[in-house]
Amino acid sequence: MDFIDIAKTRYSCRKYLDKKVEKEKLDKILEAAHVAPTAANCQPQKLIVVQEKEGLEKINKAARTYGAPLVILVCGDVDRVWTRPYDGKKHHDIDTSIVTDHMMLQATELGLGTVWVCYFDPEIIRTEFHLPDNLEPVSILVIGYPDGEPQDPDRHGMTRLSLDSIVSYETL
Repeated sequence: MDFIDIAKTRYSCRKYLDKKVEKEKLDKILEAAHVAPTAANCQPQKLIVVQEKEGLEKINKAARTYGAPLVILVCGDVDRVWTRPYDGKKHHDIDTSIVTDHMMLQATELGLGTVWVCYFDPEIIRTEFHLPDNLEPVSILVIGYPDGEPQDPDRHGMTRLSLDSIVSYETL
């Protein structure tokens, strides 16, 4: 599958089979995170892989995981992040988003479903996982084998704004 096919195939999966993700597949997903670019190569991401019942229950106190057997908690280390000198913008949220996207697309290529969760209580995550102050929980990537029919890869023509409405050349 080429890149655009993977990107079109990916959808937000909210129902999963009760089937563990194999270690080989998890390793490929984590490798995709490892090679993801980050600002100034600071690599501020810290990933917490959660796949045991106790850990999944902790995550479920803060967010919906839709019964998935694997969750990756994506955190940004605010002490190890590139900061734009002009306005002080820390790029850990951008860097962790790139990492999350790489993992999500790799999971799709492996036949897994994902949903990128940002609707969660970060204080519950901090408490349950004993995160130090320098780690900010940015997102949760839910991963597993989809239960049900995938969305149509050709849906984007109907669900996305047209390119003309989001792209301009040289000026607005």
